[in-house]
Amino acid sequence: MKTLHNHIILYDAECPMCYLYTGAFVRNGLLDANGREAYQQYAGAACPNLDWQRAVNEIALVNQATGEVTYGIESLLKVCGTSMPLLAPLFRWKPFLWIATKAYAFISYNRRVIIPAAATENPFGYQPSFNLKYRIAWIILSWVVTSLVMTTYPALIGATVSGKMFVREFAIGAGHILLQYFVLMFCKKSKTWDYLGNLATISLAGSLTFFVTTIICMINLGWQIAGISGLIIIALMIREHMRRSRLLGIGYWPTVTWILYRLIIVIVLLNLLN
Repeated sequence: MKTLHNHIILYDAECPMCYLYTGAFVRNGLLDANGREAYQQYAGAACPNLDWQRAVNEIALVNQATGEVTYGIESLLKVCGTSMPLLAPLFRWKPFLWIATKAYAFISYNRRVIIPAAATENPFGYQPSFNLKYRIAWIILSWVVTSLVMTTYPALIGATVSGKMFVREFAIGAGHILLQYFVLMFCKKSKTWDYLGNLATISLAGSLTFFVTTIICMINLGWQIAGISGLIIIALMIREHMRRSRLLGIGYWPTVTWILYRLIIVIVLLNLLN
């Protein structure tokens, strides 16, 4: 692999994903050993052309010889295109570039709700911009995937999956999002969309973990262990919900209504089965 010399990539020190993949660039020789730096520690005078807000939203790559700056997916493709020149034509192909740009923006604008940053006493002067379009897209994606996963779960125990199950799970997920939306509008309106993004992440991660764990337990350990592991996952989801609520400073009511809603749904479903 060829190294992109004399360039430095500016990553978000509060974003674990940014830290990991820029670290991988350096470890694997795509960038020089000193080819990355957290933008929180970067000396702005070193690059007068740097657009700070854009660098916070879209990872910046600075050419230290010329002062030229690229942002977002263009930065990543420049690094990868230099190390893998055979793929460079693909990276310049307009349909691929359009899809890659949208995918990058989707992750970048939601990175703080996918993996929230720890609270700091002196936050950096620039923070990632909020983009309602990409936040709603993240919530919808998580809602759809979670509903599909929970709909197919009965098939693991031999039950027939019907169209009514699909409608039911999608309705339950939509009802939960709407309930929590109104709870946040009452508790702390300014944090509504940040909270809903975090809620989507918890639901998506929990449902996928629950599904995979159930399959593993069913094959190797039996249903008793699957049931216990399910309870552990639920407990971990509640704990994570409380942790993220604390980081957002929204109090305990969203956690209370989240638990109550799910308990009511379980009770109603059990009554329907009897």
